[in-house]
Amino acid sequence: MTADDVLFVLTQLQRAKVDVWVGGGWGIDALLGEQTRDHRDLDLMHRQDQEGAVLTVLSAEGFGESLNWRPVRFVVTAPDGREIDLHPLVFSDDGSAVQASPEPQRPFIYPSACFATGSVQGAPVPCLSAEQQVYFHQGYEPSARDRHDMAQLRRAFGIATHF
Repeated sequence: MTADDVLFVLTQLQRAKVDVWVGGGWGIDALLGEQTRDHRDLDLMHRQDQEGAVLTVLSAEGFGESLNWRPVRFVVTAPDGREIDLHPLVFSDDGSAVQASPEPQRPFIYPSACFATGSVQGAPVPCLSAEQQVYFHQGYEPSARDRHDMAQLRRAFGIATHF
């Protein structure tokens, strides 16, 4: 998934008035304002009540559902192999959100302050905060990409990470 792909997808979703936030590796690179590694996919958080519009936009661009782990997440894939990992969020009136987790009694929590703005190729993009990225990178054995991403957050923000 290239930076141009990310910006194209975000533009199409913005035109449809869909709210999304970039997470994962691209989200970290957006916070940094530079691409620090290759990305196999794009992680997007979206409002669960806008899921129909998200799917309509992505389907029009050739993406089809390839994995369904709802309500936690689902993946759409383009014929050329590009993937978008989608995470449905349910928002509260205070601007915070929750995402279902594999353990229903322990949903993923998104405080209102975690919704930030970064940039991809100089263009502003909605993304998750550094603190939220660190929160999601715990409780599992990290990959080399995870280690790289957390090192970038430590370098840029002086933030403590779990590995």
